[in-house]
Amino acid sequence: MISPFPGVAPRVDPRDVLEEQVREAVRRAGVDPVRERDQVRRLVAESLADHDEAVLKGSADPLVDAAEWADQLVDAVAGFGPLQRHLDDPHVEEVWINAPGQVFVARHGHSELTTTILRTDQVRDLVERMLKPSGRRIDLSSPFVDATLPDGSRLHVVIPDITRRHWAVNIRKFVARAHRLEDLVELGTLTPQAAKFLDAAVRAGLNIIVAGATQAGKTTLLNCLLASVPPSQRVITCEEVFELQPPLVDWVALQTRQASLEGTGEVPLRRLVKEALRMRPDRLVVGEVRQEEALDLLIALNSGLPGMCSVHANSAREAVTKLCTLPLLAGDNVSASFVVPTVAASIDLVVHLARDGAGLRRVREIVALPGRAEEGIVEVADLFIDRAGILERASGFPPHLERFAALGIDVAELLLPTDETARSA
Repeated sequence: MISPFPGVAPRVDPRDVLEEQVREAVRRAGVDPVRERDQVRRLVAESLADHDEAVLKGSADPLVDAAEWADQLVDAVAGFGPLQRHLDDPHVEEVWINAPGQVFVARHGHSELTTTILRTDQVRDLVERMLKPSGRRIDLSSPFVDATLPDGSRLHVVIPDITRRHWAVNIRKFVARAHRLEDLVELGTLTPQAAKFLDAAVRAGLNIIVAGATQAGKTTLLNCLLASVPPSQRVITCEEVFELQPPLVDWVALQTRQASLEGTGEVPLRRLVKEALRMRPDRLVVGEVRQEEALDLLIALNSGLPGMCSVHANSAREAVTKLCTLPLLAGDNVSASFVVPTVAASIDLVVHLARDGAGLRRVREIVALPGRAEEGIVEVADLFIDRAGILERASGFPPHLERFAALGIDVAELLLPTDETARSA
């Protein structure tokens, strides 16, 4: 630190000294600051006690708001510094950085600019610490990165010159407010009747697509659907980064891997789908279908293996159209004349979610695919539709009624129109 007055020694901030002392104590003790946060807090308390003794002896300057600084010091060493308070806030759903002086958060679907101010080197240091547990990297040769933080949050970073000037950082928190379909009913995402039907559809082994925009709740719904899988079945999930956390016993999670510095070792999502088929799955789940892996998923589902996936789409019908298009990216030898009837035969249900004006996530429609396609268009039937903000029973029926009957489920009774639906009809 340079003194503004020549010949006068610069004043050392005791907080900087304490932080360095705690970091050195962490290194000496061999503590993993990410996994052993309580140990870090103990070392911070010991350092503050030593500092208080030094203050009494007149060899150190006193701290202002020592208790608050203790929490900040724990966040700096064991957490992610100034961002940690946002990550700890249960109401914050996402944190993103457009520039060191522009840190935003989303609460209940609405974004707001925070008072958090970072330095450029601080942003880079935080990203490096976030990436360390995953082993992933970001550099000029690989300017994008996706990774999972220790708490399950998803990190996405883009650096210049892909961005104009500053590092762009997004942290999508995994806020698990629902673990089962019944929880979604309590949150207002689903109606009781729709939840009972989806639970029966999963147990009957129907192939389900979850569609919606970003932050619509697709991953949460997938988790809740997986909770309905019979405990005797083996589930394999394939994702770009680990997000799904189903409450299952026999479950194996796979994630993609980026290429090494030498450009080798990449494991794309399509490879994961192929490898998963060799692992004796009773259910195959792809976290999000974006590209040519859609072809491998369709082939697997068409072979009789039950599965689920999510896809970005603005409606259930658009999701079906997208699934008819994405497999064409797999190669010139893949044609629409093969893909369209395969989609019609392989996909059974599409559930579409969206956020309303208040930021609440709601299922807007559930459609069934009877298995027919004509002139390149897949036929769909409405099972549940949104009427004036309420998800109500429509007139369609799902395919494979025999699978429900084998479980002793009467679909006709399960899908009886509610009183509200009957009155509106």
